[in-house]
Amino acid sequence: YKVQLPESAAAGTLVVRVNATDPDGGSNGEVTYSVTNFLPPSGKDVISVNPKTGEIHLMGVLDFEEVNIFDFHIEARDKGMPPLSGHCKVVLEVLDVNDNAPEVWVTSLSVPVPEDASLGTVVALLSVSDRDSGANGRVRCWVWPSGPFGLEATFAGSYSLVLREALDRERVSEYEVEVRAEDGGSPALRARRGVRVPVSDVNDNAPAFAQAVYTVLARENNAAGAELARLWARDPDEAGNGRVSYSLWEGAVGGVSGSWWSGGGAGGAGGGRPASSYVSFEVRAVDAGEPPLCGNATVQVFVVDENDNAPALLPAAGGGLVIVVRDHGEPARSATATLSVSLVEGAEAALAAAAAGSSSLLPRSAEGGESGSAAAAAAATNVWLVVAICAVSSLFLLAVVLYGASRWAPRAAVLSGPGPTTLVCASEVGSWSYSQRQSRSLCVADGAAKSDLMVFSPNFPPPPAPATKDMQPEPPALLDT
Repeated sequence: YKVQLPESAAAGTLVVRVNATDPDGGSNGEVTYSVTNFLPPSGKDVISVNPKTGEIHLMGVLDFEEVNIFDFHIEARDKGMPPLSGHCKVVLEVLDVNDNAPEVWVTSLSVPVPEDASLGTVVALLSVSDRDSGANGRVRCWVWPSGPFGLEATFAGSYSLVLREALDRERVSEYEVEVRAEDGGSPALRARRGVRVPVSDVNDNAPAFAQAVYTVLARENNAAGAELARLWARDPDEAGNGRVSYSLWEGAVGGVSGSWWSGGGAGGAGGGRPASSYVSFEVRAVDAGEPPLCGNATVQVFVVDENDNAPALLPAAGGGLVIVVRDHGEPARSATATLSVSLVEGAEAALAAAAAGSSSLLPRSAEGGESGSAAAAAAATNVWLVVAICAVSSLFLLAVVLYGASRWAPRAAVLSGPGPTTLVCASEVGSWSYSQRQSRSLCVADGAAKSDLMVFSPNFPPPPAPATKDMQPEPPALLDT
């Protein structure tokens, strides 16, 4: 007997019914059934036979992947004396069912992967299988998500996880990929296996400053060791490849440890050397990779002036009213000096006083001493200064007296009316013109005139007529302008 059952058949399923006939009568013809010679022996736990009916049933679950064929014998024995028996062979073929998902194993893994690894580098070796048979056991595999890795089949059931795209640890430092498998059953069954692939660093990034040129304003008179600027170079590499050290180029002075420090001195340049108001140098950042990479930045330092110089005057000898000179800086600076002034009545007295006490007006040096040539020059200057002041004062006084006399002289009354022609102004080169007496003199009674007005007629005077006794010319009127 040949029987086929799917491996999914449940326990208690009827496998087959065998039937033996015995023509004897009575008990000699009664037949009982039993199972013998199981192949494999585990079959006795899978099937059972009904001794009276010859029906064979499943006692357990079939598994195609464990046993796909059961071979056993059925014995039919009568109850006669002596008993006689007959035998038959039953072959149970288990049919495969897609009840097994694919299986994926990682047999070898080479991690971490350097970020400069070449394309085609093998990252891992994998083994894929499916216990089902036929289409149910045919498996296809792929990598998810699609990225820099892919699968290549080496031989049946073996695959290589290889690099297909260039890596960049600074962009992605680790990958979590899945190797997925799917069989050809209906419905299909799937499996997955995660693979963690870290990326190792390579010194492929040079230190980089945020700016190519840094401009720093530093006040003068800074203390030694004062921080002028703080620079930082970024290196995205890790460990020693990203550890940056700093140094100065072009013979710059000072120490650098993440920032640039002045060496002291008036300009912050150090060494007691004078510094200008503009200093330029380069800072170099070098990583600790193999080989080391470096980056540069230019630092421009402008020295800002501070109000550290007070105005200075030459000190004068002797006492006198004190002169203070103050600037507008922050903070304000000032200096003082003493000026001695002597008042004299005349030029002679001034000359005598200048000759006698010229040394008291001379400026002294910081130590209190005087120079002979400077004293003589100062004495001569003082004499001429007194003479000039006296002359100017005399002229000014004379002008004031004349002006006052002219302003406070008696004023004439307001004149008006017709009169004889009067010559207004004459000079060596001629006269201005003649006019009818149409002038007005404006004045006030006892005060100074506010304004004067004179009107000239454009016509020329008539020819002179002989004077008569009755017609005497009026005396010239006073014209006040």
